[in-house]
Amino acid sequence: MAYDVFAFDSFLCDVTHAVLSQAQKPLTNADIVEMVKAGFDEETIIKAIEANKPGYDTSVQGLLALKNAGVSAKVINALLTAAKPTVQPGSEKPSTTQPTVTGLPTEIGVYIKKDDQWVEIQPEVVNWKTGGVLKNIASAGIVKGDVNGLIDGAHSRNAVKTPMQFLIVVPEGVAITEYQLIHLREKQDSREFRTVTGGVLHVSTGASRDLLQFEGTKIANRTFSVNLPTLGAGEYGFLPPGAMAGSGGAGAARLGKMYTFRVSE
Repeated sequence: MAYDVFAFDSFLCDVTHAVLSQAQKPLTNADIVEMVKAGFDEETIIKAIEANKPGYDTSVQGLLALKNAGVSAKVINALLTAAKPTVQPGSEKPSTTQPTVTGLPTEIGVYIKKDDQWVEIQPEVVNWKTGGVLKNIASAGIVKGDVNGLIDGAHSRNAVKTPMQFLIVVPEGVAITEYQLIHLREKQDSREFRTVTGGVLHVSTGASRDLLQFEGTKIANRTFSVNLPTLGAGEYGFLPPGAMAGSGGAGAARLGKMYTFRVSE
């Protein structure tokens, strides 16, 4: 018995058109099985899946029934993708996590915006001393109170101009409020400052003399924007938490780090 090949192809085209045009009727598992039994290739069935509203049974039983009916894994995967619920505009639930913003640095550190690009500020070494006494912190242990820091060199190599926009990427679990913005006092061949460490509740006036207030706005996961439009000319630095956590034996200098910058006239 001879078959009319052209008539069969015409039949397939008619069925395909009917399936693709039924936008008002969701495509079901039964429709997929019917197309497979009619001899449609995978690409045609997948196009039908993409063009129609989903009305699939994606339970384990539903997927097993599709497989037993001869539906390929490629078609089943396309069906699962199309069956994912879509979020209607305005119905989104507030996210509990901060999204990642494309183009922002992700490595821990401090960055400044120059010519619409984020430039990393390389930290400088801080030599720590206790309470103005020229002895190493390592010999006295980590103190809870005011400490003096000294940075070699009269000026930071990071020269900036106001207004300034910084980006601070903090370690996981660290708050922006744990960072300190400090005004450095220029000496002939160094920069010095006094600050407080150890979470002391009552500190001396001298311990906070060089601390400056700033606010950080969270714009992505572990990432904060800091605007400093009114700083005067001088030497400054961001002191990260744990900056005194370096190790050293008896008689060894206690070192830390600070992200320094110099505001020019």
